[in-house]
Amino acid sequence: MAGRLGTLGSGPEVQESVRRALEGTGVDWRSRIWEAFLVFSLVVSFVFLVWLIASQVIASIPAWQARGVVDILTSPTSSDPEKAGIGQGIVGSMIMMFIVSLLSLPIGVAGAIYLEEYAPDNFASRTLNTVIRNLAGVPAVVYGILGLFFFVIVAAPLTGGRTVISGGLTLAVLVLPISIIVTAEALRAVPASIREAGFGVGATRWEVIRSHVLPYAAPGILTGIILTLARAFGETAPLLLVGAVAGAFATASNVSFIDQLLGPYTSMPTLIYDWSRLPQPEFRSLTAAAIVVLLVIIILINAVAIYLRNRYARKW
Repeated sequence: MAGRLGTLGSGPEVQESVRRALEGTGVDWRSRIWEAFLVFSLVVSFVFLVWLIASQVIASIPAWQARGVVDILTSPTSSDPEKAGIGQGIVGSMIMMFIVSLLSLPIGVAGAIYLEEYAPDNFASRTLNTVIRNLAGVPAVVYGILGLFFFVIVAAPLTGGRTVISGGLTLAVLVLPISIIVTAEALRAVPASIREAGFGVGATRWEVIRSHVLPYAAPGILTGIILTLARAFGETAPLLLVGAVAGAFATASNVSFIDQLLGPYTSMPTLIYDWSRLPQPEFRSLTAAAIVVLLVIIILINAVAIYLRNRYARKW
């Protein structure tokens, strides 16, 4: 028996015969059909996406030709389609993104660091992780109801009621679970050998996290943060519940910045929602123009996320 095995050896012929015996000689039609179905689904989704974007771009051409890009981007909101613009919607969305960045992102990163690096593996921490992941799947309108009750009614002396502050705080609560999850996944992807090397040279836990873990996880964290901001930028339902209207900011020279924050506010998604319901045909092209601008902003945000991810990934 040993002699026969020795004569067979382990050459290419034996390896090829073993491969054929394992894979079989017939065609795996189930795999081929499943692969074809996946390709078909991808093509159909891509065609619908291109059709939707192209339809909005074509519908926005009359507005760009009649008003010009600068006029539409800088004009305030108005009931007159010949004067209405999206300037104040962009400003309102940017202010709310600043509030989200100031509150939700630092808290989300800190919470993820605690859960992944400091919290013991016990029932309480596992329950907290489960709750956070469930909160990430809650519909946005539920967070709008929460913001209406807490930020608009209960905390009205601090937020001013239906103001851009309430809108920003509501969006911050909405994206907080997502910030924690994406940061935790980036930290979990760091190899354990990096932590062990830091502990091996006598570094403390915080020194290891600050000097080794966070730099290694920075591409994933930054990508998740920017994509989280992109989601918050496009939310509409929570803002409608907490008071966003197709109104205007107070822009007079004698109005302070605090008064602007405590006055009526709007956002890009809110303008799109409001203009789409107006009967004037001119607002249809303006709605399409606003959709195109929103898509461009979101695409730019995603492009920044890809650039930061690739840049930091090359360092490691």
